[in-house]
Amino acid sequence: MPSKPVGTLYRGREGMWSWVAHRITGVGIFFFLLVHVLDTALVRVSPEAYNEVIGTYKNPIVGLMEVGLVGAILFHAFNGIRLILVDFWAKGPRNQRKLMIGVGVVWVVLFVPFVIRHLMHVFGG
Repeated sequence: MPSKPVGTLYRGREGMWSWVAHRITGVGIFFFLLVHVLDTALVRVSPEAYNEVIGTYKNPIVGLMEVGLVGAILFHAFNGIRLILVDFWAKGPRNQRKLMIGVGVVWVVLFVPFVIRHLMHVFGG
């Protein structure tokens, strides 16, 4: 009698994990855009209230959230390009792992300098 597998039956690889990360970053970006539209619309109602809301964003916690936002946008954008290549390039499915590594390398190359510069600004640089 065969033994039962432990945990999930699907042993995901880069395709599954990039799919999960793409959905998570997409939802995060959506909620940021929702809040951004709402707080920007506040300027039409009351410029003073708008200035108050924007003033509350000027703290280190929001600065760290901005780091997460930029990381999510970068990953979502480059992973979207990878998905286009996998879907519409004949060699895309065979090179899915290489494309995912490429996304990771480009993400790190762009994200790390941003994080350094942004955190210097957030924490008093």
